Amino acid sequence: MEKKYRAKQASDSLLVGSLLSISGGLQDAYTYNIRDKVYANAQTGNIILLGQSAAEGQWGTALRYLLPVLAFVVGILLTEQIHNRFKVRGIALHWRHGVLLAEVVILAVVGFLPQQLNWLANVLVSLACAMQVQSFRELEGNSYATTMCIGNLRSGTENFYYWWKTRDETKLHKAKVYYVVILFFLLGATLGSVVSSHLAEKTVLLCCPLLLLAAALMLRIRDRHLRFLALMTGAVEDEAILTGSAEPQAQ
Repeated sequence: MEKKYRAKQASDSLLVGSLLSISGGLQDAYTYNIRDKVYANAQTGNIILLGQSAAEGQWGTALRYLLPVLAFVVGILLTEQIHNRFKVRGIALHWRHGVLLAEVVILAVVGFLPQQLNWLANVLVSLACAMQVQSFRELEGNSYATTMCIGNLRSGTENFYYWWKTRDETKLHKAKVYYVVILFFLLGATLGSVVSSHLAEKTVLLCCPLLLLAAALMLRIRDRHLRFLALMTGAVEDEAILTGSAEPQAQ
C-alpha cells in the first residue's frame, strides 16, 4: 500500500502551496496588465526585454526592466537575513511567517501607488516575489516554485513519464501535485486579468488575504487544548511538538 505523504510543516503542504500559487499568478498578471507590461515574477522575460531595449538604444526602457531584476536579487538577500535572524518563542511563529507578513505589507503599499510610480510598483512586487520564491521551495518533499511554472511543468511531466514507464503510483502522485500547482497559478493569472479591468491598481490587494490565510494555516499552536488545530492544518508531523517533548526547528 502506498504511504501517503504527510507534510512535516504546513509550508510543505499542497494547500499552502496552492494559495501561494494563486497569489503568484495574480501578481504576474497584475504587473503585466496594469504596470507597464513588466513581469514581476518571470525575471527571464525582463532580462530578454532589457537586452532588447539596450540593443535598440532605448536606455530608459532598459532601466524599467533592469530595476525589477535588481529588486529580485535584493529580495533573495533579504529573505536569507530573515531566515537567519527571525525566531519567536511561545506560539511558534516560523521565519516564513515573517516573510509572508512582509510580503502582505509590500503588496498593500503597491495597491495604492499611482500609475506615475509604476516603476516603483514593479520593483516592490519583484521584491515580494523573490521573498516568496526563496522561502517556499519545497512541496511534499519535492522542489517547486509558486511564482513561475517552467520548473513545475518540467518536473510534473518527468514524473508522468516515469509513471507511464513503470506504473509507479508515487510518480503519478507527484505529477498530479505539480500540475495542480500550475492549475492554481493559471487560476490566479486569470483572476488577475479579469479583475484588473475593474480594480485597476488595487487588484494586487487580492493577494493579501491569500497570503494571510497561508500564514494562518502555517501557525503552530503548542497548547495541548488546541492540539486539533495544529494537526488539522498539517503544521506538525506528530504530536510530540505540541506536547513540548520536541522543539520545532526552522528550516
